[in-house]
Amino acid sequence: MQVEIREEERLDDLELKGLKIIQDPSKFCFGIDAVLLSDFTKVKPGENVLDIGTGTGIIPLLLSAKTAAKHITAVEIQPDMADMAQRSVLYNNLQDRIDIICNDIKRADSFIKKSSVDVVVSNPPYIKSFHAITNPKDSLRLARHEIACTLEDILSAASNILKYHGRFYMIHKAHRLTEIVCKMRDYKLELKRLRSIHPFADKPAKMVLIEGVKQANPWLDIDPPLIIYKNDAEYTEEIIKIYGK
Repeated sequence: MQVEIREEERLDDLELKGLKIIQDPSKFCFGIDAVLLSDFTKVKPGENVLDIGTGTGIIPLLLSAKTAAKHITAVEIQPDMADMAQRSVLYNNLQDRIDIICNDIKRADSFIKKSSVDVVVSNPPYIKSFHAITNPKDSLRLARHEIACTLEDILSAASNILKYHGRFYMIHKAHRLTEIVCKMRDYKLELKRLRSIHPFADKPAKMVLIEGVKQANPWLDIDPPLIIYKNDAEYTEEIIKIYGK
């Protein structure tokens, strides 16, 4: 299938089973967070997955290659980002496994059946926003700040959409962990697995990877810390393995 790649866009090689992704360098492009989250997310064969705030569709693409998910639905509120994600799906001939929906996750009950999904994953905006957005087309601010979608919006949607004992995966800022855990319990999502992410072995965690289970009993497993760099110029062996290089 012939897929349009526009002048301002680029086609990036994911170096994973021949997958490529369309991105616009002037807008939000995926980073290491999405790669780490896709590696942390566990999907069993035949399960259905929902990605909240997919951006250009990086997590569905990675999960399609790394797991035997039956189907992956990805929701993105920004039409231009959703369009790039859709074209990437078509470019990789994954339209039978991945659907891109351009809509607001706060209206999820209008386009996704309640208690119908096995796994929900999200790489959300990390920064609380106390001011209205000045440019509705500012994809960088929307991706980074809780303007169109808050932490509570994501947890509410995940809880509503997940099946009983369905799993929720998210990456977020470490300093917001207390807030995240409290709000997860408000929405019947019990924290079951946690992994801290550190830039260097001797530095505090900057991010956390989270697995929650809907309506589960309290029990928490804490994975070994994930270290990104072994020096200023080199990734650790584990990061290299996650990237598949």
